[in-house]
Amino acid sequence: MNHSSNQENLKNKIYNGVRISPLEASSLFSWDLIELGAAADARRIMAFPSEQVGFIIDRIINYTNICDAACDFCAYHAGANPAGPYELSIDEILAKIQELVSVGGTQVMLQGGLHPHYTLDTYVNMVKTVKRNFPQIYLHSFSPSEIVHISRKSLVSIDEVISTLKSAGLDSVPGASDLLVDRIRSKVSPRKIAKQDWVGVMFALHRHGMKSSATMTYGMGETCEERIEHLNVIRDIQDKTGILRAFIPWSFSPANTKLKDIQPATGVDYLRIVAISRIFLDNVTFIQAGWLTEGLKLAQIALTMGANDMGGVLMEEKVVKATGIETKSGISEFIDIIKNSGKIPVLRDSEYNKIRIY
Repeated sequence: MNHSSNQENLKNKIYNGVRISPLEASSLFSWDLIELGAAADARRIMAFPSEQVGFIIDRIINYTNICDAACDFCAYHAGANPAGPYELSIDEILAKIQELVSVGGTQVMLQGGLHPHYTLDTYVNMVKTVKRNFPQIYLHSFSPSEIVHISRKSLVSIDEVISTLKSAGLDSVPGASDLLVDRIRSKVSPRKIAKQDWVGVMFALHRHGMKSSATMTYGMGETCEERIEHLNVIRDIQDKTGILRAFIPWSFSPANTKLKDIQPATGVDYLRIVAISRIFLDNVTFIQAGWLTEGLKLAQIALTMGANDMGGVLMEEKVVKATGIETKSGISEFIDIIKNSGKIPVLRDSEYNKIRIY
């Protein structure tokens, strides 16, 4: 069978809502971008038959940059950051949350490094204090790497860590995935968790009735096939658990990291990833347009190529900023960008319930 009839067969599968294989997904990297975007939008309509695009008012609070992992792709950890190490006090964390609440924010992401001295008690106290002072705030916090780190530091099981943090008031855990390919992980983040550890945390969250998400950091020297390998892990987890509310791809920002010689991924690469993710991840409803790393204009185009959520109007973010990327945004700008892409802006909560339609 020749290339064009292969492509036509695959196109028919996509438009008919049939699940595609990893091999078929790899072939999408060679498709014309406009054709790929149209196919992805068709799949988006099947997953989410509405032209509404959600966003949330949230704040990432990076409570420390002291980190045992010291990943090559990170410009934020204390060893890479010219500003040096820091730790926020609980009062500083509460003050930041108060600022968020005062502008109508609803979600906090507490994220830090793999701190050598923090134990389960440290995190439990942090969560309990936040919830005692701000019971209305949704805590979408920590990460699979932090969960495994807490487990190892405190000599308790992953299940016990999750159960204890949930009881303390943790609502959900962002599924920061980097790239779920051990060849890449062993090169750029050898001291961070392996792919199977990430998978193990996802199953544990499922056992405790907690939701998560999945991300993808691409552009770290992986092949197209390895990008699909990452997506396949996510699709499989979602098949088995259904806990992933959203998928968020973003490009690796090499500046100020140990991988600064890597050629940065392009905007076209990003749009391809969004479109291919939407087609392949047929069991994930929301795909976020990563405006923080890609910029607002590219995020706007992504909304026509499979993405259907803008994520957070982040009040504060330091990890991406450490690489030299600064993308500031506000509610009015989000509303304009969504409307100008022909969509309907919706302020949402962490569970994707509508708060307000603009």
